[in-house]
Amino acid sequence: MFFNRRNDSPNLQATHAQAQDAARAVRLVRAFEESSGGWFWETDQEGCLTYLSEDIQRLLLLETNTQGCALTKIFKVSNQAIGVGRTLSFHLSAKTSFKGLVVETRHDTDLRWWSISGAPRFDKQGVFVGFVGFGSDLTEQRRVDAEINRLAYSDALTGLANRQRMQSVLTQTLSIQRSGFDPVALLLLDLDRFKSVNDTLGHPAGDKLLRQVAERLTGVMSNTGLIGRLGGDEFQIIMAGGEVRQAAEHFASHIIDTLSKPYLIDNVPVTIGCSVGVAYSPDHGTDAEALTRNADLALYRAKGDGRGVYRVFTAEMLAGARTRKQLEDDLRVAIANDELHLVYQPIVSVDSRRIVGCEALLRWHHPKLGQISPADFIPVAEECGLIGSIGEWVLRTAIQSATHLPESIRVAVNVSPIQFGNAGFAAIVANALASHDVAPDRIELEITEGVFLGDTSSSDMMFKALKGLGVRLALDDFGTGYSALGYLKTAPFDKIKIDKSFVRGAINKGNRNGAIIQSIVMLANALGMETTAEGVEQQDEIEMIRELGCTHIQGFVYGAPMTLPDLSEKLTAQGDSASPVGYKITRPERRKVIRNARLVVGDRTHNIVIKNISAEGMMIEGPALAAENVGLMVRVETPEREILPAIIRWVREGRAGLQTLSKTVNG
Repeated sequence: MFFNRRNDSPNLQATHAQAQDAARAVRLVRAFEESSGGWFWETDQEGCLTYLSEDIQRLLLLETNTQGCALTKIFKVSNQAIGVGRTLSFHLSAKTSFKGLVVETRHDTDLRWWSISGAPRFDKQGVFVGFVGFGSDLTEQRRVDAEINRLAYSDALTGLANRQRMQSVLTQTLSIQRSGFDPVALLLLDLDRFKSVNDTLGHPAGDKLLRQVAERLTGVMSNTGLIGRLGGDEFQIIMAGGEVRQAAEHFASHIIDTLSKPYLIDNVPVTIGCSVGVAYSPDHGTDAEALTRNADLALYRAKGDGRGVYRVFTAEMLAGARTRKQLEDDLRVAIANDELHLVYQPIVSVDSRRIVGCEALLRWHHPKLGQISPADFIPVAEECGLIGSIGEWVLRTAIQSATHLPESIRVAVNVSPIQFGNAGFAAIVANALASHDVAPDRIELEITEGVFLGDTSSSDMMFKALKGLGVRLALDDFGTGYSALGYLKTAPFDKIKIDKSFVRGAINKGNRNGAIIQSIVMLANALGMETTAEGVEQQDEIEMIRELGCTHIQGFVYGAPMTLPDLSEKLTAQGDSASPVGYKITRPERRKVIRNARLVVGDRTHNIVIKNISAEGMMIEGPALAAENVGLMVRVETPEREILPAIIRWVREGRAGLQTLSKTVNG
């Protein structure tokens, strides 16, 4: 017995130890499962579950008895981990270990992600009997990652895709397109007049407006393309598909119409507009950088064409952009090399016919291209940020020029809206006046209507500061830009300058420009302001301007812009007396022709050539002609033998100007 007890004791002890180990393992498994640190699973050799942690069964709303259910039926391939389902099936059939495979489960709308690992089990004889493994819940981490990703690639204000996501998607889409898929369209959108909403209603109202814009864009596109906000009031749309060209232009037009309809922001009606630039790949670029650049050039053209329209990129736009870039580079060199200079055009009093002022005009003589028009280089200077330094140089130079002119002569100088918007502009003017000891009322700052597009409170402060210095203020190019009638009541202008577009043709019968000029003069008189008619070229327009009530005239009729020395010499030689020059009468529109004719003056006949012809006259070339105001007949060498009664109005260097007197007769 003793011997038997001694032999049995080790077996009993081993059995007891095994039981303790098993119990301990169960306790640890239970503790691990209950702590939500993970869960366990087991299958048979067919891949069907023989064990699954109860907590997971309850979480997935599975039947308590899952035995016999295939592992791959419960845990399916995750859309966010392509290939996992095939990999899991492969491991189960190949009887190989796997670790950290991502799978998902779905019950109704509840989608969850899991990470599972497993290893094959073999009995003592090495026969495969199934798999055993464990898993962990990835759902919360996936949701956190998704939220981080959303925040990183979404616009916080509108919920649309942000610049980073749009760039990534565009690059990826173009890469697919290069592999032979459908073409791509890129639309760039810019809101018109959005800045005025921010300036007048405040940035919170502007944010509300942007959210409404995003909602309208989403409604228009209806998942047809990816919409993003690049920042500010700029939006972008990416479209792909076989009919993308027709669709993109259709949507561009629809977007403009939709976004231009009135909004209601804090019970205040607001109306804005939208301009769109469109570029297609591969025609307009095969990479994101080129396509974006060309869509932006198309948008630039849309804005230049009046806004509220869409434009599709053309090669001419790129050539224009390169020209502007070259002009910008040359302009920077011109500033450094002092290639810019000022010329001065006289301003004449209508009543006294005396020169009372001059306007300083900026000119640029390019060493290779010759004279560059301010209409070409001033917009470039504004776009590239050079207008501030150029404008200050013009201001200081113009004020200095006043010291070389009689004290009775005022000097007018143009001020860009960008200069006017500089908070330190008044200080710059004060410094320039003090530096050259010039009386403030001899300087007239010409300001365009564009200044009223900015912050009205800042504009009012600047107007007050400038008038506090004692300088004069003139509203330039009145009537051609932003309607400033509402601001004329408070803006302290001394003068309104009537744009040359209203002067041109005003003397012609049936032209309404004269009535417009008269209305502007009446408005200025009511507000105690002077008026200057710009662009007067014909001598007979002087009397018209006087009859319409303008106080001043500026234009080629009293001389072209000239250098400061030439103006000083002119004033020294003739004083401030102004004598008109140029054509005496307004010339109607003329057609260039070359036609043989015969000129009958008394009993003499001359062969002539008609060069220009209009409804009321012609210019001819021929031998020595009679003096001015002599009547004659012109016989045109045509089958109809037209005869035109006419009077010679001027004779110069073998040419003459004729005024026809009546309808053509046949001779």
